[in-house]
Amino acid sequence: MSGTLIGSRVMLKPAPRVTGSTHSCFLSGNSLRPLSQQFSTSNPSKQVVSMSRYRGPRLRIVRRLGELPGLTQKTPSKQAPPGQHGATAKKPTQYGVRLMEKQKLRYNYGVTEHQLINYVKKARRMKGSTGEILLQLLEMRLDSIVFRLGLAPTMSAARQIVCHGHITVNGRRVDIPSYQCKPGETVGVHSHKQSKALVESFKDSSSRPMPSHLSRGSEGGDAQVTAVVNRADVGLTINELLIVEFYSRKV
Repeated sequence: MSGTLIGSRVMLKPAPRVTGSTHSCFLSGNSLRPLSQQFSTSNPSKQVVSMSRYRGPRLRIVRRLGELPGLTQKTPSKQAPPGQHGATAKKPTQYGVRLMEKQKLRYNYGVTEHQLINYVKKARRMKGSTGEILLQLLEMRLDSIVFRLGLAPTMSAARQIVCHGHITVNGRRVDIPSYQCKPGETVGVHSHKQSKALVESFKDSSSRPMPSHLSRGSEGGDAQVTAVVNRADVGLTINELLIVEFYSRKV
């Protein structure tokens, strides 16, 4: 406030009032907080979360967990676990052993923790061994079928091919990677020229044996799902019982 001397009295003039967004910006304590906290809400379900897919170095994961054909085709030059003290032998705990088996499943099939928990819950509701049913649910996904057919070099590439609409099921385009394929269904490549060229470029780089639950014609056309995958045909060295034990107290 400012004052003006008039006679023996001092007339005080009020300072100009600041209104609008400028007032809230400079006088609010919220402006001093980080941007991530300014725009966050009290409801955790409405907060912005980062992408859950792994985008880091893949060979480090292979060195830590072992061979993961669905993650990468490359072979690391070093066999010791990554990190400064990776070469130092450490005895893992029981929790650590089960955690590593669970992480193998996650990284190989490219699923999130939330998706894997849902698969475990679904496997528990079905009749049979929970561990084998869990592997069957993951192997019968459409992106897993595309990967096992040799149409993509990795599981992430198979997921991208499916999402972009290059794959058909029974002659109809399906762009959902988690689609559960059933015995008797036919999986093929879309008739579009770009789809066929993309898959042909991947065929040259992928050479893996055909599992027994899939069959392809002599001319290399559409493939057919003949049965549910057997435990022996699962393309991953893993102990599924440890994964069931890992989730026994969490699910």
